[in-house]
Amino acid sequence: MELDIVALSRLQFAITALYHFLFVPLTLGLSIIVAIMETVYVMTGRPIWRQMTKFWGTLFGINFVIGVATGLVMEFQFGMNWSYYSLYVGDIFGAPLAIEGLMAFFLEATFVGLFFFGWDRLSRVGHLVTTWCVAIGSNFSALWILIANGWMQNPVGSAFNPQTMRMEVTDFFDVVFNPVAQAKFVHTVSAGYVTASVFVLGVSAWYLYHNRNVALAKRSMTVAASFGLASALSVVVLGDESGYLSTEHQKMKLASIEAMWKTEPAPAAFTLFGFPDQKTRETHYAVRVPWVMGLIGTRSLTTEIPGIEELVARAKDRIRNGIAAYDAVQQIRATSDPSAVPQSARDTLEKSGNDLGYALLLKRYVDDPRKATDSQIEQAAWDTVPNVPSLFWSFRIMVGLGLFFIALMATFFYLSARHRLDQYPWLLRVAMFAIPLPWIAAELGWVVAEFGRQPWIIEGILPTAAAVSGLGAFTVLTTLIGFIVIYSVLFVIEMGLMIHAIRVGPQPDDRPDAILVSPSLVAAE
Repeated sequence: MELDIVALSRLQFAITALYHFLFVPLTLGLSIIVAIMETVYVMTGRPIWRQMTKFWGTLFGINFVIGVATGLVMEFQFGMNWSYYSLYVGDIFGAPLAIEGLMAFFLEATFVGLFFFGWDRLSRVGHLVTTWCVAIGSNFSALWILIANGWMQNPVGSAFNPQTMRMEVTDFFDVVFNPVAQAKFVHTVSAGYVTASVFVLGVSAWYLYHNRNVALAKRSMTVAASFGLASALSVVVLGDESGYLSTEHQKMKLASIEAMWKTEPAPAAFTLFGFPDQKTRETHYAVRVPWVMGLIGTRSLTTEIPGIEELVARAKDRIRNGIAAYDAVQQIRATSDPSAVPQSARDTLEKSGNDLGYALLLKRYVDDPRKATDSQIEQAAWDTVPNVPSLFWSFRIMVGLGLFFIALMATFFYLSARHRLDQYPWLLRVAMFAIPLPWIAAELGWVVAEFGRQPWIIEGILPTAAAVSGLGAFTVLTTLIGFIVIYSVLFVIEMGLMIHAIRVGPQPDDRPDAILVSPSLVAAE
């Protein structure tokens, strides 16, 4: 029953996170695109750019509202479904989330109202500043969320306190400037920019295909193609950086993505295609490209990338080492007077404390890890291997879509430069049908990032199975069903509002240059 609770709690968080992430990428990218359009309006004074800003801003607003509604639930789940996780790392994980709420969310929430209702009350420059504040706030919000998530992937700037049985901050700047978090942030927001660019490109292509709002559509496509091409190239470059960092901090994730069962001589080959079989621990019909994986993962021709079997053997050693640390922790906790703690226990914890989390993997099989058998240690070591076929195919589909986005954006960038956007109707249809693809790529990216670090909720520190609340399976199942129903209704509402707004199209702006200096002019009029 306990394992059922773990699985249900994971499923609930995964579904709410994936639902929420349907809205986040478009918010991140569309806020920047709208700000770019308004910047052109302020610089040129041409009404068409004001009309574009209002139209795409309306779509941004619809998406923003639903995104906020779905995002609030996720933070409450830490207390509801993952209470031990919150107790264990709340001092560290809670700080970035609190900063995100106090700084970033309030910034974007405040200025989003001014964006929609300040057109006739602010000067042109004042409203532009408001628009950029919304864009910066949206992206700043993502920064703090990804700092928290990056710490879960690479827990730096923290240490375990055996007296309180909690992780505590030792260096907040290490947490903030965690290289994994920084790489994830830039990679994630770049993916959001691609998502918004494809969305704007596809909707504009629909207008152009039906010969509607041609002037707006062509200009929107130019902005989307230019911004999207730069963003798509950034995603590839920063994805390479993420792969390199995985070699340093999440070796098992990288080996599983590649389905590298055994360590290969450097430089390792990249498996372009194949069918990983986790039972037999081999990849059938593998098509390999020499050297590529070694270059991606290590940026050298001489450094080995360890395979899954070697990493499992290392995990066994770390589990045994962690058992000694677990025993030392129990001795420390059993001593009421800190000064009476045996020095041998302190020395053992100092030496083996980094492997304490590996001992906790045994909690799935035995209450006291010190009583674990060799077979249980073997099972726990193999638990460190995530589902290889899922990671293998998720990564390759994501990469394939990323290359397609580069080709798509480059094509329309060229057509825009040549003023031929409306000369190839079949390309317009390609752009229309491409609209959902960035969301598929983004969701697969989160599958790779989050599913790939299982069984850890905090890499090497706390297993997922040890982090759940003591809830009944029926309670978790009931809330899971409730979230699915509510989120599905919200998704249908958003789709209906977005489609209606697109079909209606941009509205004529009766007073495109109304308030150019200050609100006092309104009273004068």
